[in-house]
Amino acid sequence: MQFALIIFLLAFLPNLVLVFAAAPSLPRAALAGWTVLVGVLCSLVGYVLSGVLLRPLSRLQEQVEKGHLSPHTDDPAEVRALRAAFADLLARLGTEQTRRNAFMATLVHDLKTPLVATGHLTRALTTLPLPEPERREIGAQMQAETARLLALVQQMADAHRFERADVSIQPSPTDLRALVDDVVRRVQPQAQARGLDLRVEGHGHAPVDAPVLERAVVNLTENALRYAASAVELQVTPQGVVVADDGPGLGGSLAQLAQPFTSQPTTIAGQQYTAGTAGLGLFIARRIAEAHGGGLCYSRPPPPDPALPGPSFTSPPEPVPLPTRFTLVLPEVHP
Repeated sequence: MQFALIIFLLAFLPNLVLVFAAAPSLPRAALAGWTVLVGVLCSLVGYVLSGVLLRPLSRLQEQVEKGHLSPHTDDPAEVRALRAAFADLLARLGTEQTRRNAFMATLVHDLKTPLVATGHLTRALTTLPLPEPERREIGAQMQAETARLLALVQQMADAHRFERADVSIQPSPTDLRALVDDVVRRVQPQAQARGLDLRVEGHGHAPVDAPVLERAVVNLTENALRYAASAVELQVTPQGVVVADDGPGLGGSLAQLAQPFTSQPTTIAGQQYTAGTAGLGLFIARRIAEAHGGGLCYSRPPPPDPALPGPSFTSPPEPVPLPTRFTLVLPEVHP
C-alpha cells in the first residue's frame, strides 16, 4: 500500500503543479474535473505498477512461509539474491535443528546409562545383605557413575558458555610438560583399563591459563583413549601440545565435528562408533586454543601404497609416529 502511495504521489504532484500553473486560463469546473481525472489515473498507475513491481516479493513471501523456495526466471537480480539468501538460511536452520535433535537423543542416552547403573547399584546396596568388601565395591562403582554424570554436565555447561561468549583466560608462564604429566596421571586408570600404552614426550614453557588449557588437553586425551588401538602419546612441541593415537581417526572434517551439537553416531574405518560427547570435547578444545591465540589442528597421513617397496634399515628402526594427531597450537612456546 505504501509503495502504491509513493508511485501515486510521484505521478500526481507534477501534474497538480502543472494544473495550478494553468489555472488562470481554465474555468474552475474544468480545473476541478481535470484534477480529479489526473488523481484517478495516477491512482490506477500506482496500483498497477506496485503490483507488478512487488509481485516477485509477494511470491517470495509465500514461498518462505511454505518453506519451499523455487526460482523464477522473471525475477529481478535483487530478488534472486534475496531468495538465495533465504534458501541458505533455511538450509542452515534445518541442519542446526537436525544436529540439535541428534545431540539431545545422544545426551539422553548418555545420561540414562549412568543413572540406570546407579539405580541398580543403589537397589543392591539397600536391599541385599552384602558383606563389607562388596558394599565398598558397590560404593566405588556408584562414585564412578556419579563422576561420569558430573563430567557430562560440566562439558554441557562449558559448551554452552563457549558457544555464546568468548573464553576468558588469565595467562601466566606455565611448564607445559608438568601440565601434560598431570593430565597423564589423571587418565592413567582409563589407559590401564583398556590396556593402552600412555606416554609423554617433549618439554616447553608458554604463557597460558593452565587450568583452562588442561581442560582442553584432557578432552583430547580422553577422546584418544576412547578410540586408540594400542597407544596414546602426548607431546610438547614448539607448536604447542600434541595428542596422538593409533586409532582410526575422524570420520569427517574437524570443522564439521568440532561443533557443540555434533554427537550422532559415525562410521570410522568401517566401524560404527557412538560419538557421545566427543563433539563437545573437540569444540571446547578448539575454543580454548583460539582463546590463547592459536587453534586446533588435525592430521592423519594417508596409508602407505602397498605397491611401493618398504624402507630398508641398516639399524633398528625408530618408533613410527602415531598417525592420528591433534595439535593445540599455542604461540610463544619456548624450550
